[in-house]
Amino acid sequence: MAANSSNTGNKSSSSSGGKQSGPSAEQVVATFQRMRQEQRNMASKAAELEMDINEHSLVIETLKEVDPSRKCFRLVGGVLVERTVKEVLPALENNKEQITKLIESINTQMQAKGRELTEYRERYNIRLVGEGEGEGQGQSAASSSNSEGGASKSGAGVLVS
Repeated sequence: MAANSSNTGNKSSSSSGGKQSGPSAEQVVATFQRMRQEQRNMASKAAELEMDINEHSLVIETLKEVDPSRKCFRLVGGVLVERTVKEVLPALENNKEQITKLIESINTQMQAKGRELTEYRERYNIRLVGEGEGEGQGQSAASSSNSEGGASKSGAGVLVS
């Protein structure tokens, strides 16, 4: 009897040793959350840069109506410098172009991150809370009850809030 229980213990430890080849449910969720946060940060940065473009556009439109020899002040690296409108206007337009290119680059990176997130979700069968409610309520309830420990017993999916 004691020999049988020790054999059973060895079988369960060897089968759990086989599952160690892939990341644990906690690692999958942590990686997914990190990737989502990176995408949110990119979106936040893009929105911030969009506001900068709007401000640049407003200033450029205002300065176009002003005499080019008129004095104006510009903040450069935390220092207010005195320039003329004809010196500042081209610099502002150049900055606006650079910011536009940066936004395009960030949007491209966000799309790539979105594809990467989708592939990751499909690879590890990650389901977000509230997702697929119309598809099958019973499956979502079973998945969430099985996932309370971080993963279902079959390892089929991970539920992320």
